[in-house]
Amino acid sequence: MTVDAVISGFSVLGLLAAGSEFWQFLGQMGDVLALGMAALGSAIGIGLAGQAAAGAWAKEARAGRNLSFTYIILVGMPISQTLYAMIVMNNMRAVYSNMTVSINEAGLLLGIGIATGLGELMSAWMQGMIGAAGIRALSDGEGKGFAFVIIAMGIVETVGIFAMVFLLGMIPSA
Repeated sequence: MTVDAVISGFSVLGLLAAGSEFWQFLGQMGDVLALGMAALGSAIGIGLAGQAAAGAWAKEARAGRNLSFTYIILVGMPISQTLYAMIVMNNMRAVYSNMTVSINEAGLLLGIGIATGLGELMSAWMQGMIGAAGIRALSDGEGKGFAFVIIAMGIVETVGIFAMVFLLGMIPSA
């Protein structure tokens, strides 16, 4: 057995024997990652749709038409994924106040946080892309097709809702 293998073995044993504070910290990283990644996705989605709205408003102003308020709805829709992640985060936080977090729960909570964050990030980002395309279509089509854009955005919204609901069900109970 080499010295590196012995040192590596002691490192793993030391990690496994770490106090509950370490495992709680590791699990709490999941909270932070869930909310942070979801907020990033919401910001990206809002930014994409907002840029399209600004361009559509400029086009409408040049044409002497009234500026469409409808675009605001499409710009704001990706914010909901941050709310979904916050709901998961709050439920995860309740675990820390009601139980001592072991290595098993820490890994699970970290995984739930990462999965929630990624699911909400991608849902919000894609929703913003659909919103941006929808805004361009509404602008070119003089407002026709709004219901179809809302339905398309609602489908990707459902992915964010599913991520929240399914991952809420995986949070350990105290």
